Amino acid sequence: MTTDLGTRALLDRLATNPRATWPLGELLDHFRERAFGLFLLLSVLPAFLPLPAGAGAVSGPLVMLAGLQMLFLAEHPWLPAWLQRRPVATASVDRFRKRLARPLAWIERFSKPRWPALLDSRAARISTGLLLIVLGLLLALPLPLTNYPFGLILVVFAVALIERDGRTLAIAWALGALELLLVVLLFDQVSSAAIGLLKATTGG
Repeated sequence: MTTDLGTRALLDRLATNPRATWPLGELLDHFRERAFGLFLLLSVLPAFLPLPAGAGAVSGPLVMLAGLQMLFLAEHPWLPAWLQRRPVATASVDRFRKRLARPLAWIERFSKPRWPALLDSRAARISTGLLLIVLGLLLALPLPLTNYPFGLILVVFAVALIERDGRTLAIAWALGALELLLVVLLFDQVSSAAIGLLKATTGG
């Protein structure tokens, strides 16, 4: 499989391939330095598909696994054998690309290889890894109405890594930091309301 495809072209190639499934490990081996971007994109796929429950519980740990390996400066995603054999369904990739057609087209329009220092430097990879670990953890938690917002930010991370675009990666950092700030503020408000309610009911 060609390794220089853009994000949408990559999804088109996977979604229209005659194979019904792809082993995850086989897919990643084709993309070398861009494998983390593909792994991240496939990891967030469940967050955008109709599942009975727990999409974040599937995507979150995979995102954290990618982040942990980037934190320790791995050159290629390492997966346990059972996860390497995990099939990626062509039909699921097709539904994913159709659901995200517009945002992916918009992101990719502004993405191109540039600012390599923000992709390859030690500090940048560690920063990306840390953010992915935190965002993956939050995605895994049963927080209401968070799958899509967290998932979209992670898609921006994935596109930046696939397209080798340091500027898009910087935007993903900013969006991730903003999302974390909003979560902190939200939890602060919820905690304050809960404490106030508890005091009112107990007369404290």
